[in-house]
Amino acid sequence: MADYKAPVSEVSFVLNELFNINSLTSIPAFEEASPELISAVIEEGGKFAAEVFAPTNRSGDVNHSRIEDGEVKAAPGFKEAYHHFIENGWLSLAQDPNYGGQGLPFTVHMAVSEFWNSANTSLALCSMLSAGAIDAMVAHATDEMRNTYLSKLISGEWTGTMNLTESHAGSDLSNLKTKATPKGDHFLLKGQKIFITWGDHDMTENILHVVLAPLADAPAGVKGLSLFLVPKFLVNDDGSLGERNDVRVVSTEEKMGINGSPTCVMSFGDNEGAVAYMIGEPGQGLSCMFTLMNHARLEVGLEGAALSERSYQDALDYARQRVQGKSAETGEPTAIIGHADVQRMLMQMKSLTDAMRALCFDASMSHDLRGHALSEEDKQYHSSRFALLTPITKAWCTDLVNEVTSLGIQVHGGMGFIEETGVAQHYRDARITSIYEGTNAIQANDLVGRKIVRDGGQAFASLMQEMQQTLDAKDADETMVAQFKSAKNRLEQSVAHILDNSKSNPNFEGAVAYNFLMQMGYVLGAWYHFRSAVIAKNKLSDEQADTQFMQNKILAARFYFAQLLPRADAFASAVIGGAEIGCELSEAAFA
Repeated sequence: MADYKAPVSEVSFVLNELFNINSLTSIPAFEEASPELISAVIEEGGKFAAEVFAPTNRSGDVNHSRIEDGEVKAAPGFKEAYHHFIENGWLSLAQDPNYGGQGLPFTVHMAVSEFWNSANTSLALCSMLSAGAIDAMVAHATDEMRNTYLSKLISGEWTGTMNLTESHAGSDLSNLKTKATPKGDHFLLKGQKIFITWGDHDMTENILHVVLAPLADAPAGVKGLSLFLVPKFLVNDDGSLGERNDVRVVSTEEKMGINGSPTCVMSFGDNEGAVAYMIGEPGQGLSCMFTLMNHARLEVGLEGAALSERSYQDALDYARQRVQGKSAETGEPTAIIGHADVQRMLMQMKSLTDAMRALCFDASMSHDLRGHALSEEDKQYHSSRFALLTPITKAWCTDLVNEVTSLGIQVHGGMGFIEETGVAQHYRDARITSIYEGTNAIQANDLVGRKIVRDGGQAFASLMQEMQQTLDAKDADETMVAQFKSAKNRLEQSVAHILDNSKSNPNFEGAVAYNFLMQMGYVLGAWYHFRSAVIAKNKLSDEQADTQFMQNKILAARFYFAQLLPRADAFASAVIGGAEIGCELSEAAFA
């Protein structure tokens, strides 16, 4: 396995050239986020990931976390790496300065989060869950709760978790058995949750569990759910830690990947009941939880891009070193990077990763602007845009990371199948990303049902207007213009087909959802490559520009358009011509 090198130049190109992140400095909330500061944060974030997180990745996969005396012990090296992480204030980058945050744009956090996830996804998951818990508390908790808990979460001194799933109910949250009963100024919680990432560990002195559960007398279904904060240790009025709460880890799972991250079964209220404090209002738990979930879905999409980047780096390094066969051009022995099919696989990995990264940062820019744009109209525009892009970011990136990391193994040949090279870990770590935080089928159904049909296609139409502006720009390659125009038109035809037929059959939306999401993902990827190629072409005349870097951006775009964008047409055909058979399928078809 090659040493990880943070792709600072690639990330900076996307942020500065493709999305003009420096435009955010015109917003009062980000006025101190100067170009120099953002550049320094990204540079140092890359160094930190490579020097501190990356060396613990393989050891965490091999040695895992473990339970000793009813407590989870983190994988070797994780505790020390995490302490370096919080000492350097990395979790606080995009958090509220009123509680100790640095107030930078969320997009800056996403940029360095890519590095952390490439370097060690298992360890990066801990801070990702904390950031989601922070979002939920900032949006919905009382001032008293914020004052008690937020500064410790933002500093990273305490960590947060998300507790939804129960053994009898995976994605279906309508019949959770965990219950909360009011008692004085708090509640007592009883029940068990599974699949709790970083549910217990010894890296911090306290853990704050965000738990979804109904009140004991709540109506059945999701409308009866509320959201609660359950500390591992209760907190005294002076901020010091009090007695241990009635919450414990039952076991940790043996998994396919992300082995350094403890995935816990958590039990609440084995005795009198776990002391819990409500976040938000009774019965509003699911809407409060979605504040956390939408953050998590964006960062899980980013995990897809990050693991793709790491897999690409390892494959590229191996392809340059492994001598096998002869060059078709010279007849001399050659490293395998000289073979056309290896070049195809590497460029496929690179161009898909570039597209994933751009999608993640595009969505995060709308996340920043939906909360901080200068006008209410712009806030609403980006709120709808963010909602549209979120399920695509999560699902498209995490579907493709399975392809990219598989290609990484293929480039290594037989050695890719051998664990000692480390590249199989990327494949195993990536596999969960299309499952957790809402399976990709859930994301696809959300995209079609809520973001297209329920919205009447309005947010989609606005995005198409943005794409049309790209088509109208000067200096665009004529071939790319024709290809992109065709792909955009077919995407619009798919949406028209969905809107026209959404009521025709109760199974229709589910039958077309996955194919439509993938079609839209590939068209979005083409949009980013198209724009990147135009920018890179114009930069070639700049004496200060890195000529090879810009030429490579153009090549990646050309490859994407020639070999990957055609997939969008296939998905379009499945949407428009394949819905009927999808609607006809029943259980009997699988006898």
